[in-house]
Amino acid sequence: MTGTDAGSGTGPSPGHAFRIDVFTLFPGVIEHYADASILGRARAQGRLDLRTHDVRESASDPHRSVDDATFGGGAGMVLAPEPVFTAVERVEASADGLLRPFILLSPSGPTFNQSTAVRLGGSPGGSAPGFSLLCGRYEGVDQRVADHLVDEELSIGDFVLAGGELAALVVVEAVARLLPGVLGNDLSAEDESFATGLLEYPHYTRPATFRGWEVPEVLRSGDHGRVERWRRAEALVRTLRRRPDLIEARGGLAPDEVRLLVEHGEVQVLRDHGYDW
Repeated sequence: MTGTDAGSGTGPSPGHAFRIDVFTLFPGVIEHYADASILGRARAQGRLDLRTHDVRESASDPHRSVDDATFGGGAGMVLAPEPVFTAVERVEASADGLLRPFILLSPSGPTFNQSTAVRLGGSPGGSAPGFSLLCGRYEGVDQRVADHLVDEELSIGDFVLAGGELAALVVVEAVARLLPGVLGNDLSAEDESFATGLLEYPHYTRPATFRGWEVPEVLRSGDHGRVERWRRAEALVRTLRRRPDLIEARGGLAPDEVRLLVEHGEVQVLRDHGYDW
């Protein structure tokens, strides 16, 4: 199944699915990945309406050129404004229109995180019915696209990629897995890393003993209250040790969290991070 311009209409009805439009020079890259695993199931179930639009199709010259040299000189080419504006305006003029926000994937934008995924997915605290993405390419996109066409910019991190396709897939998957029914068990998304501002607790499966390493006794106790408290404590400890910046962003540990860690014998990690009790 595809959601490309050329075969349009093959995706789920936008009235029954969350819609994401991706504008790219390489729609096949997006489609190939999006037809597999979680995204593939979401599309097949009619929960995700993912549409790819080939910007090159909107180029006006016989060679379908989409880039040009930068004014003022310098290395590399820049994605030209005309094919991008034309591609977007064609979708805007179509029966289904263009869903906003229209987001440019760019190293200049704020870093994408779980809170952004929740906002874009229209989950609790969010409001968007869908959105659109523009994949950058070459040395960047003509600034007039950023100034006059897109609503915002997003980055997936402080590193350089050849284009925005991988970044688009990161955003699409992070949002799609929050949609109701996509994971099968909607509680899975609530329990994961970053959902509550913490890293996720450790997981174990059978066998209970593997090469002499045992699953913690509490997880085999059948006491759900103990299990939940252990998981909460482990999530706090893991976050303090590996990503203390996440704890700082929450305003530090709450008094009940400090007490929980003391109860679980995690006194040293509290001392290491300057907490008293």
